[in-house]
Amino acid sequence: MQHTPRHRIVVLGAGYAGAVAAGRLARRLRSEDAAITLVNAEPDFVERVRMHQLAVGQDLRDRPLDEMFARTGVDVRIAKVTGVDADRKTVSVTDADGTGELAYDTLVYALGSAWNPQDVPGAAEHAHEIAGRPGALRLRERLAGLEAGRSVVVVGGGLTGLEAAAEIAEARSDLEVSLTAGGGLGDWLSPRGRRHLRKVFAALGITVYEDAAVTAVAADHVVTADGTAVPADATVWTTGFAVHPLAGATTLEVTDTGRIVVDGTMRSVSHPDVYAVGDAALAAGPGDKPLRMSCASGVPTAWQAADAIAARLTGRKLPNVTPRYFNQCISLGRGQGLIQYVTADDRAVRGALTGRLAALYKELVCKSAAWGVANPTLGVPTRRRPVTARTPEPAPAPAPTV
Repeated sequence: MQHTPRHRIVVLGAGYAGAVAAGRLARRLRSEDAAITLVNAEPDFVERVRMHQLAVGQDLRDRPLDEMFARTGVDVRIAKVTGVDADRKTVSVTDADGTGELAYDTLVYALGSAWNPQDVPGAAEHAHEIAGRPGALRLRERLAGLEAGRSVVVVGGGLTGLEAAAEIAEARSDLEVSLTAGGGLGDWLSPRGRRHLRKVFAALGITVYEDAAVTAVAADHVVTADGTAVPADATVWTTGFAVHPLAGATTLEVTDTGRIVVDGTMRSVSHPDVYAVGDAALAAGPGDKPLRMSCASGVPTAWQAADAIAARLTGRKLPNVTPRYFNQCISLGRGQGLIQYVTADDRAVRGALTGRLAALYKELVCKSAAWGVANPTLGVPTRRRPVTARTPEPAPAPAPTV
């Protein structure tokens, strides 16, 4: 009897989106029909939403990928992805044994994003970042070496900047902590949210420079657009993310920032055997508004992609769920938090949860996100179905401009 080769699914990146996609696919497809390989440069799953905690000296739980995916049918390969040939359907990798190549029938691209110094002079040389574990550990070492009275400046007034400033100020009350924001402090929040944020920052002794975009970074200070020099024995840069540059070097259709353009099922509009999830994808949410780079976007896009791949391979109905938002969860140290409720397209509404209860809520969200990686179908029993279709459909029509 002739043996039919298994459908080869390769998932690049084991952050929240990639790990969830791989695990969900393993629970949707029969292992005898589909071979799922998860490629990641590090051997552990990293809780990216906790990097500000790691930076101030808190120890996080180890989450080895080989343990998380034991007995799931997912083959974890620890290797650095160095290239993707979307036309030949191969991925180039480098691991402890040297260089190699993986062939795929379906690719899930989830390489995510890193910090973005935005070409600001001195930022790459002098600033610290907490977009990943290596950067958070370098900042941890720097903070541990600072004597009382030294200054720390957090650049960026977004969610990451707010969490970093509050965490550092709480953990090291002996330091002079400042935050520079390009606009007003928490200007996207509801009035209740802004009031609570200002109250907590004042209690923590954080100096805030509003409408103060940073134009240069030096070893001991930053310079704002109006020429103000703010002392900084350590600078923490949190002004947004840049996607992994690899996709931009392929024939995949990408935006000018390198994000892969996808349709509503997270499938590339130029290559029907490639899906992109998380920060790597330009995906549309409610009202065709692009989803922001975040864990809140990454996990739903991973669900969507995995379910769409499984549906196409097993001849079942495609999912038709538009990812949406419910709230923005901000930790303000270990004892305070802010949960800003939002519309489906991420605009703040009046309601907000604050204080200790909000901190507990945020902690539950972080724990649930990690639990969701190991339980990608949220504990709901699933049936592994046979693969009946092995050839992808023709490339879809381009997605509407968003």
